[in-house]
Amino acid sequence: MEDDLKQLIVDALMLEDVDPNRIDSEAPLFGEGLGLDSIDALELAMALHKRYGIRTRADDVRAREIFQSVRSLASFVSAQVQQSVH
Repeated sequence: MEDDLKQLIVDALMLEDVDPNRIDSEAPLFGEGLGLDSIDALELAMALHKRYGIRTRADDVRAREIFQSVRSLASFVSAQVQQSVH
């Protein structure tokens, strides 16, 4: 799941100079980590919806935690996919 999300991030945000294999799963996605901004967050949320059918809400109090790193995002996506199966 983490590798898939790394590729999704690179593709959805058109990060041509970023190798998905070199993205640290624990590194912050925003700020000093990957350096994403709020526009990138919206693009990423749309890409997650398109690929996994997952909707995230900007006013979700957990949004900062969910989008903290690739690892936290992978946990969230996995949980959402599991819920939709059941």
